[in-house]
Amino acid sequence: KVQQQRHELVSALAQRPDRHLLLLTATPHSGVEESFRSLLGLVSPRFAQLELRRLEEQQRWDLARHFVQRRRADVVRWLGEETPFPDRVSQEAPYTLTPAYRRLFQDVYAFAREIVRSGETLSGFRRRVRYWTALALLRCVMSSPAAAQAALEGRAARLEEALDLEPDDSLFSPYVYDAPDQEATVDVSPSYVVDEGERTLADRERRRLRAFARRAATLRGDKDAKIATAAEAVAGLLEEGFHPIVYCRYIATADYVAEELKRRLLPRWPGLHIISVTGALSEDERQIRVAELSESPRRVLVATDCLSEGINLQEAFNAVIHYDLPWNPNRLEQREGRVDRYGQRSPVVKAVLVYGRDNPVDGAVLDVLIRKAVEIRKTLGVSVPVPVESESVVEAVLRSLFLRGEPGPRQLSLFEEVEEPGIEEVHRRWDEAVDRERESRTRFAQHAIKPDEVARELEETDAVLGDTQAVERFVLAACQRLGAPLQRRGDIWRLDAQLLPQALRERLGERSEWRIAFTSPPPEGAVYVGRNHPLTAALAECLLDAALDGYHPAPPAARSAAIRTDAVARRTTLLLLRIRFLLRGRATTPTLAEECVVCGFRGRPGRLEWLDETEALRLLEEARPMANVAPAERERWLGEAVSWVEGLTPDLERIARERAEWLWEAHRRVRRITRQGRLTVEPQLPVDLMGVYVLVPVPRGISR
Repeated sequence: KVQQQRHELVSALAQRPDRHLLLLTATPHSGVEESFRSLLGLVSPRFAQLELRRLEEQQRWDLARHFVQRRRADVVRWLGEETPFPDRVSQEAPYTLTPAYRRLFQDVYAFAREIVRSGETLSGFRRRVRYWTALALLRCVMSSPAAAQAALEGRAARLEEALDLEPDDSLFSPYVYDAPDQEATVDVSPSYVVDEGERTLADRERRRLRAFARRAATLRGDKDAKIATAAEAVAGLLEEGFHPIVYCRYIATADYVAEELKRRLLPRWPGLHIISVTGALSEDERQIRVAELSESPRRVLVATDCLSEGINLQEAFNAVIHYDLPWNPNRLEQREGRVDRYGQRSPVVKAVLVYGRDNPVDGAVLDVLIRKAVEIRKTLGVSVPVPVESESVVEAVLRSLFLRGEPGPRQLSLFEEVEEPGIEEVHRRWDEAVDRERESRTRFAQHAIKPDEVARELEETDAVLGDTQAVERFVLAACQRLGAPLQRRGDIWRLDAQLLPQALRERLGERSEWRIAFTSPPPEGAVYVGRNHPLTAALAECLLDAALDGYHPAPPAARSAAIRTDAVARRTTLLLLRIRFLLRGRATTPTLAEECVVCGFRGRPGRLEWLDETEALRLLEEARPMANVAPAERERWLGEAVSWVEGLTPDLERIARERAEWLWEAHRRVRRITRQGRLTVEPQLPVDLMGVYVLVPVPRGISR
């Protein structure tokens, strides 16, 4: 329902002719062509009718004007800077069932086959519910003893919205399959499915289910080879300095895995922190628990797929273990994408697949879907989604398992048995999707982008808003002036927030210490501080308020100053101006914009020499006091400067008009591309004088 509402909202916005639409996504193509065409149709209705497999040349170029693909290879080295992305290393961790667990699996597998085959004589829903029950049993038993117990012993209450409805596939599927949308993921054990299936079983078959539950309870811990293998994999990653996420299908499995990892690993690493985060928690609770865990120097996160989308985990974790194989290869990429993304500090991330050698379900899913997805990514450098609904593929694989002969006790995989026309067709279409992806990388790579034009816009933006170096200088100077100088250790700066003014501490929260960096991604244990960070904004507001407060006894930032310095050879006056502009478009409400401008001049009225903006900014940043100035001298110099400014109105208005012209030109370049029509920029006069700073040369013979 939420997805439908989002689509309706975006569709309504897209239909408005007075609005532009820019869609940003890391995964434009889910593998289903109809969905992709629907997305393109939001940009232009004519794209919704395209036959993407048979595009004419003109259609290709038309689409290329609206569909821009920028891949990692395009931005790793861009405009003279390197953007770090990790290398992903995929590994497998197979295990062999213990004798007791193998006997349980074989009995459950045989039972599942029996109820599916006997259900073929039933009609309608009763036949389908047998199939779903068999899938739920197999998935839970192979997930963990805890998941098996939860499914077999629990009695799920009927879904409230389904009380008056006959259960159908749409109600059962989220409990067993892996939904393509994380919001549709259900990570509770499928006791609801098993409960419905029991209604179609005889008493003897129900008693067998109870017996399976009792046997599963005895297999926790040391009789579970899967958890032992996973614990070894986690230990190996910890030894290498990795911080892993262990993904499980069900809540019961995640909680069980977390407890077992604590039992097995804490004696070896007493300071190790391990928690489980599942759909049993609200979204806010999940984020809080993950944030708390991220503070631990050695950590392991066990999670269900509630954390496989929509959350950034790359700053605290750099490895993924698939405790339960996803039955949707797209989910594999979603999980690994939590750590393999921009902002990852580790040069290498690892992904480990845990699977049973003697588990035919794992073998079939691994060979038919997972390994192919991994190989495609290694070959192409990007993931290519399955081009059909993965549920259909998995269903074909598992139906083959149910309807064929009994699996042998040492059988490693049923891949050869399930390579039937349906799967061959899926692989053929998947290969076609790979070929289309190769072609689209050339067609939509946008090599026509002119780096020098992009660089110009970025440089001008940084000049107005401040680049990373400007942010660093400002934060260091501001904290120094506020009595809380930062201490540096390596690439990390430490701020003792207790030294800041109380009003500023209250705005920043109760955090007593900040570990910050001015480069992204920041080193581990530090937070990146850019121009939009709350710390930067709070410091700027604090200094501005203090400067504008006429009653502050000793403001940390002053609106006026006079110093003797060796940075100038003639008396120089710097002015800090605030200029407002009114922006008017044809069909838009006028917008008020403002900016601060530093300008300056040498000499005095009658013999003025205006500085260019670069020189004025350099002096403001670099000039240092080199000799004492008497209070009377300071007052005289500043008084003269203020009186001179009153006679410089024509010059200040000229500066305002030049800035308006610059702003108009910047908007014109962008509007020419977006075809937004004309815009006028009008400076709102007079300008505001925010600061006056007088620089006087040091007299000869005076040393510092």
